[in-house]
Amino acid sequence: MTENNKKVIVVGAGIAGLAAAIYARRSGFDVTIYESHIIPGGLSTSWTRKGYLFEGGMHWLTGSSEKMPLNAVWKELGALQDNNPIMVKDPFYTLINGDKHLCLYRDLDKLQKHLVEYAPEDTKAIKKMCKDVRLFQSVHCIVSDLPGLKVETPHNPTLKELCLMGKAAPRLLPLINESYLHYIHRFKNEDLRHLFQTVIGLRYNALSFIYTLAAFSTGDCGYPIGGSIRMAQNMAKTFEELGGKIQYRSPVTQVVTENKKVTGIICKEEFVPCDAVIVTQDTRQAIDTLFNPPLNEHWANVMRKNAIGEQNMFVCLGVKATFKHLPKAVVYPLEKPFEAGGLKFDELRINNYSEYQDHSPEGCTSLTCLLLGDSYEYWKKAKEDGTYKEKKKDLCDRFIAEVEKFMPEIKGNVEVTDVATPCTYERYCHTYQGSWMSVWTPKGKAINYPIKDKEISGLYFAGQRVQMPGGLPIAVGTGRTAAQHLCRDNKIKFI
Repeated sequence: MTENNKKVIVVGAGIAGLAAAIYARRSGFDVTIYESHIIPGGLSTSWTRKGYLFEGGMHWLTGSSEKMPLNAVWKELGALQDNNPIMVKDPFYTLINGDKHLCLYRDLDKLQKHLVEYAPEDTKAIKKMCKDVRLFQSVHCIVSDLPGLKVETPHNPTLKELCLMGKAAPRLLPLINESYLHYIHRFKNEDLRHLFQTVIGLRYNALSFIYTLAAFSTGDCGYPIGGSIRMAQNMAKTFEELGGKIQYRSPVTQVVTENKKVTGIICKEEFVPCDAVIVTQDTRQAIDTLFNPPLNEHWANVMRKNAIGEQNMFVCLGVKATFKHLPKAVVYPLEKPFEAGGLKFDELRINNYSEYQDHSPEGCTSLTCLLLGDSYEYWKKAKEDGTYKEKKKDLCDRFIAEVEKFMPEIKGNVEVTDVATPCTYERYCHTYQGSWMSVWTPKGKAINYPIKDKEISGLYFAGQRVQMPGGLPIAVGTGRTAAQHLCRDNKIKFI
């Protein structure tokens, strides 16, 4: 590592911020991360309550498989090490309806055979879906370098890789233009619809669904033992061992610019000078809150107009019982919709951590449930009218009563409860309306925003909001690209 005298500040110690900071520090910059929270990880987060670990940010990792190009990036950053080996659960989800089990197997041939046996009336639709999934098995997140950049370890897709991915091109537009809900309602069997309806949020297009199934079927999307917090801690340790600094409990309130050039930040009412800033806080939030006046560039206004956030309510239970007899992710179809946050849900997907290390005390289990959808305004209103805590408790009580119907061991054994709402994620992660991804709607454009600002020198952006639909692969990829822009602008080799 060759040192230079350029001082860089990274706003946020989420996955994008840690990635940008590690690469920038490795390339010789003097780098400090300013983080408002007390831990790293940002939206890729988990928390502990009385010995129970609740995984609130990562339920699978794109690039967990060594076959994927992104895996090399995770390892370069120290995110994946010996202390968090990958668990690959199969089946990925299992629907239980009485004595019947419907499984979402990873192996596509096995999945097709199982689905056809379960729902022969849907044979044609099942085969069509599996054909679509096969087309997208070669489509994955590519890793590439900026043109004109000196790179110590180049990463670029091969021609063969691109050609294989190109085979899926004829189905791109049809799947983008079709809604996820319309696609799965081709299936006559209600259990199939219940199972498929839990894979992603209901507002997405069909491509998002098919691409996700394709990723599962390749053996990717495993879960690093220890979850998101261990992965983030690994990255933070990598950064600090390189000589980088992380300032926790240090919210940045403004990025200071003069004459179209970054000069520093304001943190705790103090000005901190620097040569460049990489903003990895939610970009949709940052363009309005971190600049005085708010950014008024064309791309920022496009983002204001088009950003649709994916939110969730996250219900957590610490139960004094084991559920090793149940799948790791089980879907229960409901006779009547479960109402929460102004939304209705026809099934509940329960994440069962009985067999996961360090997630609960001996003989106990952490159970969680994601209720996806736009409930932000509901919870924001509850905050304003003083009913927030009451409504969270009511949601949790009704949830426990509903789940007891399927998992009777819960009754009388719930030791810990916790409910996170979009307002929770907004408070701790400063995200736009408490969202953690961007919804790629049917017929919607996958809008990508500039990582290097076009008008202000020394200003860069990274994170899940910069490229649709977001998530961990986008966070780490944009963090890496932001560091590459920094290096290229300063004529420094990227390491």
